[in-house]
Amino acid sequence: MENTYAYLKTVFQNLRHENSRNPSLIFILLVLWCIPLSYGCNSMAMALLFGYALLTFQKNNFRFNRLSMLPVSLFLLMSISTLWSGDFNASLRAVSKGLSLLLLPISFVLMAPLSAEQRQKILRYYSYGIIIFSLYYLIRATIRFLMTQNPNVFFYHELVTEDVNAIHVSVYVAVAAFYFITKPSKSKGEIAAIILLAILLLLLSSKNIIVIFFILLAGYFLFCFKSERKGILLTFGAIFTIALLIVFSGKIKERFLIEFQSNTSENTVNTDIGTATEKVYNVSAERAWTAERFRKNDYFPGTAFRVYQIRIFTEMLNEDKVFFTGYGVNAADAKIAAKAREHNLYEDYGKKNFHNEYIQVFAELGIFGLLILLLMVVANLQIALKTKDFVHISFAVLMISLFLTESFLSRQRGIVFFTIFYCLFNAKNDVPNTVKNKT
Repeated sequence: MENTYAYLKTVFQNLRHENSRNPSLIFILLVLWCIPLSYGCNSMAMALLFGYALLTFQKNNFRFNRLSMLPVSLFLLMSISTLWSGDFNASLRAVSKGLSLLLLPISFVLMAPLSAEQRQKILRYYSYGIIIFSLYYLIRATIRFLMTQNPNVFFYHELVTEDVNAIHVSVYVAVAAFYFITKPSKSKGEIAAIILLAILLLLLSSKNIIVIFFILLAGYFLFCFKSERKGILLTFGAIFTIALLIVFSGKIKERFLIEFQSNTSENTVNTDIGTATEKVYNVSAERAWTAERFRKNDYFPGTAFRVYQIRIFTEMLNEDKVFFTGYGVNAADAKIAAKAREHNLYEDYGKKNFHNEYIQVFAELGIFGLLILLLMVVANLQIALKTKDFVHISFAVLMISLFLTESFLSRQRGIVFFTIFYCLFNAKNDVPNTVKNKT
């Protein structure tokens, strides 16, 4: 306990010292640390950063950055779309929720540019913050388990609440984990941090993030280690470990198994949801794409559901003239609900968004919104590869992948997370010759 106190005291002292040298650091960190908290905390932290940027603005600090203007362009298109929106009130709420697309890039443009060293320090303290959140989630789950004896409290949304969202937290955790993994030399505390974050990532049970995380990990081991043999051994060691964890962890195994079973056999029974008298049947991806009507007791696993959402979007494009304009930001919900009724789905499916950010933006803002989003993710990846910063690379790849399975920017937390990291990595007038971290 004394060692922990001394360690945290040192971290705090270092943070105070860094903040005295660069006051913008604490405001950026406040935004990052508040992401898993309430929306009010999110908004307050963002307002403080923007206020600081305005109050400390100096003309010689201003650096126009075209990449910073892409999120601003997306926000402006969202605002303009209220003019033709089919649901003006919903669109207006979405515009206010998307203010970080405007305020965060402007803040980074107005503030003094961050050096590569300062960005690394921000990543360090962000990662420390995620460790604290991880410990909180695990301690809270342990207390709930002791009270209820229900093991589900350690998994998925039950671990972090559905509002905070397990998939979102998985991304926060993955980026923090890669900060520690890519450090050239690691203390025992940092090794413990990697283990803690890896455990939490598994418990959060996001299939997409788990798979992408370990693909990135394998890539890092293979390409960033001096010894090829050592890299290969570590890669296979990591893959073997995760395979064992999946096999022996019931809940994690179930989430992967249901995808395999539902897409290799038709009409498999979902015993987790249904009962002996009221059976629920899993829908395959093929049937999700081709069936005209479904049964009320049909269940769409993750892949099948996303295939169905892509399908109904193609139907919407054929039925409505929305290719160039979209329905308006946050205004496609009524069409999704209508499609659920048309295809005889259980009513709750009509309340879900597209679970695909590319399609979500296309449906709401048309082809121009999609092009802006694609420009952002492609430019982000290009700069990450150019600088050879593996934490940046991991963020870029995670976002491209996550946008295929989640409407990540439909939530304020998702918008803030993506925008601030996008600005942190890209809104700069210097591109340092960062080398790969090697052991």
